[in-house]
Amino acid sequence: MQITAAVAHGIKAPLTLETVEIEAPRPGEVLVRVVATGVCHTDMAMRDQELPVPPPAVLGHEGAGIVVRVGDGVTGVAPGDRVVMSFNSCGACPSCNDHLPAYCHDFFGRNFSGRRIDGSSGLHWAGQALGANIFGQSSFATHALCHERNVVKVPSTVPLDILGPLGCGILTGAGAVLNALKVPHGRSLAVFGAGAVGLSAVMAARVAGAAPIIAVDLVDARLDLALELGASHVFNAGRAAVVDEIMALTGGVGVDFALDTTARLPVVGDAVRCLAPRGVCGLVGAMPFGQPLPVDGGHLMSGGRTIRGIVEGDADPHRFIPTLVGLYLAGQFPFDRLITFYPLAEINQAIRDSETGRTVKPVLRMPAE
Repeated sequence: MQITAAVAHGIKAPLTLETVEIEAPRPGEVLVRVVATGVCHTDMAMRDQELPVPPPAVLGHEGAGIVVRVGDGVTGVAPGDRVVMSFNSCGACPSCNDHLPAYCHDFFGRNFSGRRIDGSSGLHWAGQALGANIFGQSSFATHALCHERNVVKVPSTVPLDILGPLGCGILTGAGAVLNALKVPHGRSLAVFGAGAVGLSAVMAARVAGAAPIIAVDLVDARLDLALELGASHVFNAGRAAVVDEIMALTGGVGVDFALDTTARLPVVGDAVRCLAPRGVCGLVGAMPFGQPLPVDGGHLMSGGRTIRGIVEGDADPHRFIPTLVGLYLAGQFPFDRLITFYPLAEINQAIRDSETGRTVKPVLRMPAE
């Protein structure tokens, strides 16, 4: 079957729209007509080879669409179902058995290798296999081959074109607060970085009843939005000594929880330094392996402080995505306010706007059939 896909041909090169062949779904696979898909900084990390996906490849991992066909053995979804596509996992390792698939023992193989587990690709172009199966989907395309484990049915009461980012970025920020850190009512939280992940964390903190909720960024427009979405205090790190401001706000004690979404080492250091005794700092920004953290060991040990990594918000997508949809329908989680739509043909502009901070969460709409 021929589809249109945005192909990444090389490091930092613009993506180009190509006519691509997509295979029929194999056992356990699901063919989805993509309605819309989010643009995430992880896609750019893969394009730029910070994460080793061999080009040419079809990226994209925040898709939403309609099931067209299912492979043998698939019982959880059927043609016509509306689904959000999330990350893939094996379903059999200890982490998957504990409903923590983001820590699947084969997470990298099933999400970043660019191939199925058997080494094959479901996408071909100009006589060659393309890098595909990114996060079990490769949704920068009009159709995507997914897996039963990484598609989540969603109700018809929500516009399908806004739902894709629930599969990764928004799930990550909200899950960090609600699942991983489990921020209790009345406890303080500082969120470093007010992009899509950070603002999702702010909204989730409001749901949890955290107080105060502090957002830190360099862009005033994002800080203004953070205030509208639930932050009680904001600081522009370009104009304020953030740690001093947070310590003053908390009476010199610090915050109970901090969340870094930036993966920038000076920011991580600030997040840890503003922790109260027994405070916990969660790290969700993607850091390279071998990267040491700028942490004062005495500060960490003497106050019983904790640093922990968080992947995909500790979420089981099949449980957590319906939770987020329910919060949205109840008016408690207005994640649609983060979204700016672009047609697929403007994918490179959407990427530029994401990289420059002009747009919080770009979402690509696919052309009508």
